[in-house]
Amino acid sequence: MRAVTYTRKGNSSTLELVEREAGLPGAHEVRVRIVAAGVNPTDWKARASSGMPMPFSEVVPNQDGAGIVDAVGDGVEDLRVGDRVWLFLAAHERPTGTAQEFTVVPASRVVRLPEDIGFDVAASLGVPAMTAHRALTVHEYGPSRLSPGSLTGRTVLVQGGAGAVGHAGIQLAVWAGATVLSTVSGDAKEALARAAGAHHVFRYPDDQLAERILEVAPSGVDHIVEVSPSMNAALDVAVLANHGSIAFYANDKGETITVPIIASFAKNARWQGLLLYTVGTEALAAAAEDITAALKDNALPVGAEAGLPLTWYPLEDTAAAHDAVQQGTIGKVLIRVSADEA
Repeated sequence: MRAVTYTRKGNSSTLELVEREAGLPGAHEVRVRIVAAGVNPTDWKARASSGMPMPFSEVVPNQDGAGIVDAVGDGVEDLRVGDRVWLFLAAHERPTGTAQEFTVVPASRVVRLPEDIGFDVAASLGVPAMTAHRALTVHEYGPSRLSPGSLTGRTVLVQGGAGAVGHAGIQLAVWAGATVLSTVSGDAKEALARAAGAHHVFRYPDDQLAERILEVAPSGVDHIVEVSPSMNAALDVAVLANHGSIAFYANDKGETITVPIIASFAKNARWQGLLLYTVGTEALAAAAEDITAALKDNALPVGAEAGLPLTWYPLEDTAAAHDAVQQGTIGKVLIRVSADEA
């Protein structure tokens, strides 16, 4: 089979296309023939980070993907050969991700796809959708699970609604019944956030942004999905409802947060960090179940018309795919691993 690997940290030139035998699944593992792989910022950052040693002597990158179960190991009961599936955290604490034709992963990280859901949608889930799910379920008085109606009566603000996590956050919040607000930086991104389903979209920079948000959410915002806490902390607190939550998942444009103290404790604000790699198996399993339910309702479409443009690369151009994500390509970057089915 073909696989993309790297054996040292560095830029995308460290990625190399190689030929090797496909691995065999062990107990509680499955082997998946990958049709499409998703690329996330964490994929290139893990490869490029010189501050941490190589976790294995050789690594196949990329956490997310979709394909068809090819073999199952002992103890696997819920998945069968031939099942169409999506994967998450395929390379977490393992040397083999989805940038290859076959990958072996724990069965707990493989989720059966509902009928009629394409591999383009499936490969776009994983890190973005599960991050968005967690951000929407950490409110002290909010739901711990998402379903139609679970966010009815609540207002959600998605900062950076044109990104992959922002897109999933908008879609999941709309599916769950929330009133969804989003912020973006330009006309094209505004169109994407609206296509994803946001009810109100605001442009930044804007000195009156807090006032504009409170005009449509006079009682404040219950949930904030935050990509840039260092830039938005004061705005977030200004528009937050009493007992609101600010769930932040990235360090876009800054490494530190300056939080208005009195305004934060006066509103009983909850600042909730989240990282899928450490969030725990129960949260991951809940996200996988709820996302699958949303898929059954066709609530998570992709493509420019749905607010998430797709940019495709062949497996041999995985380095270019990583570079595209690093350079901030709008939408979702996918790798076509199996040319005849993606």
